[in-house]
Order: sequence, then structure tokens, then C-alpha cells
Amino acid sequence: QVQLVESGGGLVQPGGSLRLSCVASGFSFRAYAMGWYRQAPGKERKLVAGINYNGAGTDYKDFAKGRFTISRDNAKNTLYLEMSALDVEDTAVYICAKGTMSGTYGGYDSWGQGTQVTVSP
Repeated sequence: QVQLVESGGGLVQPGGSLRLSCVASGFSFRAYAMGWYRQAPGKERKLVAGINYNGAGTDYKDFAKGRFTISRDNAKNTLYLEMSALDVEDTAVYICAKGTMSGTYGGYDSWGQGTQVTVSP
């Protein structure tokens, strides 16, 4: 079955950076778009960024543009999210997601457990 295992979260000061990873298994990783979501305490899960099957196409929500970079290594079945200029508002559980199609327009149908990112002075 689909397994998505995130890592790389932690505590960081405002203005700092983190790199999240998600190792995928149980499906043909290179054939599907992937994405990152986040969920803050008491709030709904929100899409952060998506990347198509070969990494040539990406899209970001406005709050992530210019600060976050999504990428993938299909040889390693791994998805990444590089985050910089972090703010306390970025505090959330970050969750890896598997797309339903090769492009990001198809939505997502499987999610990992997430990794906690806490931004605090």
C-alpha cells in the first residue's frame, strides 16, 4: 500500500530555514504528481505546493511563493520541501501527499502522518 514518511521538521527561529523530506513506497513514485500540505493547530489542512511527475512543473500557494521550494528525486523516491525566511505563522504539521495523476491538477489521494515544524523565537 501507499506509504509516505516525512522527516526533517523541528524547532527553528524566525527567519530560519528547514528542509523536509518524504520517502514514498508502495506505488510508482515517478508516475505521479506529489505535494506538500500543512495543518496548523485548530485549522484545516492546506495545500502548500505541488510538483508534477518529472519535476518540470511546480505550483505554490501565495504564502509559499519566493520562500519555499518543492523538488523531487525520482531515483530515490523522495520528495523535498526547502523552506526559508520562516515565520511563526508557518508553524504547522507538514504533510506529504500523493497525486492522483501525473500533473498537479488532479488533486491528491494519500497523505503521510506529517512532520512538525515549529517556528519560535
